[in-house]
Amino acid sequence: MSDVVIRVENLSKRYVIGHQKQERYTSLRDTIADKVKSFGDLFSRNGKDEDPTHEEFWALKDVSFEIKQGDRVGIIGRNGAGKSTLLKILSRITEPTSGKISIKGRVASLLEVGTGFHPELTGRENVYLNGAILGMDRSDIKRKFDEIVAFAEVEKFLDTPVKRYSSGMYVRLAFAVAAHLEPEILIVDEVLAVGDVKFQKKCLGKMEDVGKEGRSILFVSHNLGILQTLCNRGILLNQGTVITDDSTSQSVTTYLRTLEQSASNNLLERKDRKGKGEIRLSRIDISSGDDDDSTTTLATGRPVRFTFHLTEGKLKPSCAFTIYDQYGQPVAHFKSVTQLHNEDTKKSLQRREIICEIDELLLLPGRYRMNVQIKDGGDLQDHVEAAAVLEVEEGHIRGYSVVSNGQYGSVYIPHRWI
Repeated sequence: MSDVVIRVENLSKRYVIGHQKQERYTSLRDTIADKVKSFGDLFSRNGKDEDPTHEEFWALKDVSFEIKQGDRVGIIGRNGAGKSTLLKILSRITEPTSGKISIKGRVASLLEVGTGFHPELTGRENVYLNGAILGMDRSDIKRKFDEIVAFAEVEKFLDTPVKRYSSGMYVRLAFAVAAHLEPEILIVDEVLAVGDVKFQKKCLGKMEDVGKEGRSILFVSHNLGILQTLCNRGILLNQGTVITDDSTSQSVTTYLRTLEQSASNNLLERKDRKGKGEIRLSRIDISSGDDDDSTTTLATGRPVRFTFHLTEGKLKPSCAFTIYDQYGQPVAHFKSVTQLHNEDTKKSLQRREIICEIDELLLLPGRYRMNVQIKDGGDLQDHVEAAAVLEVEEGHIRGYSVVSNGQYGSVYIPHRWI
């Protein structure tokens, strides 16, 4: 008997994106003309296909792979790569446009806060509802019930409608249900990031136990360190296609290489970004010390100046960026207040810069990358992964020589012995 529990063959998913027409003053004559044109398009195939207000987008394109019993698979890729779409199809939440999937065994999914729970039902009722959906007998659910509640730590709110739960409580109970009702296949998206650090560790420990019991796991996370610890295999997606299906370490290495290659491209030409886009990151200039020339090679202990150039706009943006090490682990985060670095208001509509200065770079020698976010108030305007790649060389911090040694982390903390 085959031990393949999931088989995906030439899977594709297409969405049709609507584009809103620019509003303008319309007369009665314009309205009548538009109606006549729409009526004519019903009889014209070309008129329908060339509708400028709609655009086809392929979230997945000819994806094929197999997952065997006991595999712990990490799905890797940038935002928009098709990871969540793939998990939704495997969870039977949405149907593929073409291709075929076959699944052997019960599937429990935890894709986003609220998935699978009825908001009007209590926590207790939702546990039994989810168990029934998974095909379990009431006696089996009852046998696992106390263990689920203890794991989720929601005893006091068990008979409260879940619509009154916080997002953290929601996720704790949802994960406890998904992991304890003994599905053959467990599918988990980035939703665990909602919980606190203590509960995340608890969930990862439970997922390791599930894997040891011979059940299969599909896991999506941007935390590459966790993926490498938990998973024995990695599938790298890029623009809806499979780039790599290999060991987790090899897939992560390939993924980081693609991020570094993207960083060398013109930022405004990058399509793999999120945000409203009313203002975008156009360029990053990095300089060290008194040298104003842009560089990506820095030295430990030296000052650094990051200049973030933004496109024109009438917003008052703020900037945040996170530095990641070569393994994809975040090591430092910086966040500005809303500001404009310009000589006067008139110039601010033509050129925008936000500058971050670091007096002493405390990163140990190694290779790093930056993710950058631009916000206006609470609205995300732009988010670019691997917007820049940094190479940090050996240097000195307060008279002490700092050399490369990857086994001791990524940051040097100045200290003294007494």
